Amino acid sequence: MSQTEIPEPAGEGDIFHRGERAAQQRAGVLEKMAARGSVAIRTYMPDQHREFFAQLPFIVVGSIDQQRQPWASVLVGQPGFVTSPDPEHLDIRAHTLSADPLSQALEPQATLGLLGIEPHTRRRNRMNGKVEKISGDGFTLKVDQSFGNCPKYIQARRPELIDTTDRPQPNVWRSHQLDAPMQHMIGRADTFFIATAFLSADGASGRKYGVDVSHRGGKPGFVRIDDARTLTVPDFVGNFFFNTIGNLIEHPRAGLLFIDYASGDLLYLAVDAELIWDGPAVAAFQGAQRLLRFHIRQAIRVEASLPLRWGESELSPALAGMGAW
Repeated sequence: MSQTEIPEPAGEGDIFHRGERAAQQRAGVLEKMAARGSVAIRTYMPDQHREFFAQLPFIVVGSIDQQRQPWASVLVGQPGFVTSPDPEHLDIRAHTLSADPLSQALEPQATLGLLGIEPHTRRRNRMNGKVEKISGDGFTLKVDQSFGNCPKYIQARRPELIDTTDRPQPNVWRSHQLDAPMQHMIGRADTFFIATAFLSADGASGRKYGVDVSHRGGKPGFVRIDDARTLTVPDFVGNFFFNTIGNLIEHPRAGLLFIDYASGDLLYLAVDAELIWDGPAVAAFQGAQRLLRFHIRQAIRVEASLPLRWGESELSPALAGMGAW
């Protein structure tokens, strides 16, 4: 879709930016989402969301660095490490893990995306905002957008915190392509997280910036490794907000986070993103609405970094009708 084809909002102050509206128009839901957006997406957190974040032992965070590269990260703590003093703020008392790119992006006025997800109950809520202040034990985030997500494609698994007090600093591997351990980790994955960003001014919606982080789930192996620098992933039907897809239309770079749920290894990927809207490759994957192709810029694998271990997983029932590579 060319720049001239991107639609104007249906009403004054449309909550969706032009990339999101472009994706909605292509899916035939533009008018529907214009009416739904202002109801579903709030500038404050309802009490249900505030309480939900406070009970979690981890949150996923999207950030963007000075090179305009988004990254997906994870912060961990005892339940209660995230609190909401009022509906417009979250206080997060946690430090970044070893080699996590979030440590380079966390500064006052930085824009972040947050995903609170409880896999064993398949609940998730999102909050995007701006860092208001940083303290010695964490930071405070001011709400820009708050909204819920459906439970689709979440594999049910329960996390448990482990004590890492006496453990040495984890080993870190950095590369511009996927080595064998990285490929093994991706090849078994049934879940990953994706951070994207909107960085341009959009006078129609009033949006000037924003970072978003989202969840992607599929049958084990749904992330296809095409070669050491290329991944292809099916994109299934969602809530039609098109936060991730809309951001990629505007800024085709993303940060991916893979978690080894048995070992605690983390894999951070910085990628260029290509949207494949239709064609034989899309049609060949049952349930795919489109494909995402990722080209690796940077890969960071951190051994046993995450102080969480997870029980057996139960595949999402929403994946029963979806295909496999």
